[in-house]
Amino acid sequence: MMMTESKQEAKPLTGWRVLVPRGGPWGDGVAASLRAQGAVPVVAPLINFAPTNDQAALDDALAKLSAGEFDWLTITSATTVDVLFAHRAEIPASTKIAAVGETTAAALAAVGYHVDLVPEDDNSAEGMAGQLIALEPEPKRILTLRSEIAKPLLTRSLIKAGHDVSSVVAYRTVGVPVTERIMRDVQNGRINAILVTSGSVAEQVREQFPDIPDSTLLAAIGPRTAKDAKKAGLPITVVADKQTVDALIDAVSQFTLPHAADEFAP
Repeated sequence: MMMTESKQEAKPLTGWRVLVPRGGPWGDGVAASLRAQGAVPVVAPLINFAPTNDQAALDDALAKLSAGEFDWLTITSATTVDVLFAHRAEIPASTKIAAVGETTAAALAAVGYHVDLVPEDDNSAEGMAGQLIALEPEPKRILTLRSEIAKPLLTRSLIKAGHDVSSVVAYRTVGVPVTERIMRDVQNGRINAILVTSGSVAEQVREQFPDIPDSTLLAAIGPRTAKDAKKAGLPITVVADKQTVDALIDAVSQFTLPHAADEFAP
């Protein structure tokens, strides 16, 4: 029994209360990873995803995709994978799939879709565009699926390089108000760290928690998200070196538990 307690104490995030800003399977997975490191996850979805306002355009694009009319499909978020799966989209073997990063690639594989390209260094729209353009010097038919608020950087780059690109909105991102209890816990320092996993999450953190204590760790899931957070006016404490959940949790675990937690311990 003493050995078990000792092992628990040795976990890097023992005593930490960490806000997970998204729910669903993704949130459950992050919560499980945090528990494995000794933390107490607080799942408080700050954003959710709503259907596109142009369902007809999405249906048409998915029908063409199933018919093999595209050489490439680009996926820039795990949420887009959820949309594909929800529509039971069929992707023929002749259509190659590019995923923006490891998290998106894992989401594709989890629901049975193949992955042909993941940017080696730059897990961003720019990084994906650069690698795809280098790989395909001749014009190709490409379907880019994106969120309503995403800037069409990938689409513009591919068109500029001479490709035939169809850019279609797959979903909308909407804010979700947190409960009063979560708001109080953030304000009084009972939440030791907040995971910032996208620019949309950063905007909601800034909007919903105007008074975050200095002792609260704000952790961004990679340089791209950190840049978006800065634009939203959110001061980031630490940036994961890779855009993965494991790298994000590892970045948080390098810090010592803030003292403010002791003052508000249950």
